[in-house]
Amino acid sequence: MPAAGIALTGVSRSFQGRGATVQALDNVSLDCPEGSFTALIGPSGCGKSTMLRLALGLDTPDAGHVYVGGKAPQDAAKSGVTGVAFQDAALMPWRSVEDNIMLPLDVLKRSRASHRETVAELVRLVGLAGFEKALPGELSGGMRQRVAIARSLVTHPQVLFLDEPFGALDQILRRQMNIELQRTWMESGATALLVTHGIDEAVFLADRVVVMQSRPGRIGRIIDIPLPRPRHPDIFTSPEFHRLEADVAEALDGH
Repeated sequence: MPAAGIALTGVSRSFQGRGATVQALDNVSLDCPEGSFTALIGPSGCGKSTMLRLALGLDTPDAGHVYVGGKAPQDAAKSGVTGVAFQDAALMPWRSVEDNIMLPLDVLKRSRASHRETVAELVRLVGLAGFEKALPGELSGGMRQRVAIARSLVTHPQVLFLDEPFGALDQILRRQMNIELQRTWMESGATALLVTHGIDEAVFLADRVVVMQSRPGRIGRIIDIPLPRPRHPDIFTSPEFHRLEADVAEALDGH
């Protein structure tokens, strides 16, 4: 299935806090082209997760429009266009690796039998061959996140949403998972939107980094990442990588 883009146009969303209105997003427009990888980064409360929830169809904007593959987000989700992985892998403890990956198929009432080859390929893709029958309690944190990534891809989604998927992992494992995610994403061909607090993660994975500002939530700056793909681990020490990290850091500081 070809990739699909994500488009937010003039989107605003506010919430009622303790006696005050919090403007999570204010007139935000963002276009994520088909097959691209976009990273959202910014301080807590800048609207990153709100944007993701709107694009997932878990919330609706007060103003503006959101489209995923030309469809309303809720329709895109119901048709299996979107896949999602959160910081908490949220695996069902009584289901094996294989069965956890198949969960979206059950929700969408799709045939398991016709997806056996897909599941086997995803297990291989995320490096879990031999663990198909293992339960979540028998896996490490990194392995559980790999299951979550495979689960997000089982419906062959055109758009992949990633909300701090490696936020709970240590720095060494997180970097290894970044490398695995890049490979998996490149093979899938999906459009990806990542929410992260890690500057190095954003620069390594993304085609461009969208730096958010808070109060109200707006896009402060968009930084293109022209590093060639595939990106290898040694790129983390390159002068160009450090320059791009510095650009993002300066944008986060408001310069």
